[in-house]
Amino acid sequence: MAQSEITMDYVNLSDGSARSNALGRTAAVSGRNLVRLVAVSFGLLCVLQAALNISLRLALYNKTPDIEASCTNLTDELKRELINFDQYFQQGWVYFRPSLYYISSDTKSWQESRAYCLQRGADLVIINSKEEQDFTRIFHKQTWIGLMFRGTWKWVDGTPLTKSYWGPGEPNGFEDRNEDCVKIKFYEQENSWNDIQCGDQNFWICEKRIAS
Repeated sequence: MAQSEITMDYVNLSDGSARSNALGRTAAVSGRNLVRLVAVSFGLLCVLQAALNISLRLALYNKTPDIEASCTNLTDELKRELINFDQYFQQGWVYFRPSLYYISSDTKSWQESRAYCLQRGADLVIINSKEEQDFTRIFHKQTWIGLMFRGTWKWVDGTPLTKSYWGPGEPNGFEDRNEDCVKIKFYEQENSWNDIQCGDQNFWICEKRIAS
């Protein structure tokens, strides 16, 4: 009886050991499969990464000439602009945002003054702001500006006068004269404009706008 129990216990132990070994083998197989799966997945990721890197390099290689050409063109354009600015500065032009200005050292009529400006790719000054008005007065000269009367007061670019800085009692067409041109006369004060005959001799201010 005891022997049977021992046998049974042995058999049971053997079956249990077999089951344990089977489970161990199954776990080992599953573990190896998982490792293989991870290894294969990692390998695929590496292949995809390599393909992506190659594609990006090819794309950048193909685009590089265009980028270099654009940069070269931009650099050349900037060099030309700087050279042009230097030429203007050497000729006595001054910069006040956003334009270059030339203040004459001799006198001409309004039309002659404008012709001088036009020959240099500029025009008589158009005053668009209080800051620009103040700027034109700091030279303490009576200077032509680009304002004229053609049925109404207009700037040389054809735009109508909206904001003015007329001196006291101006414009007045003094003694019924055709005072169709304008100069800065009262430069000590903000309201400095005076209408006057276009043939009079005055200094002038050219303005060359810089593209923004």
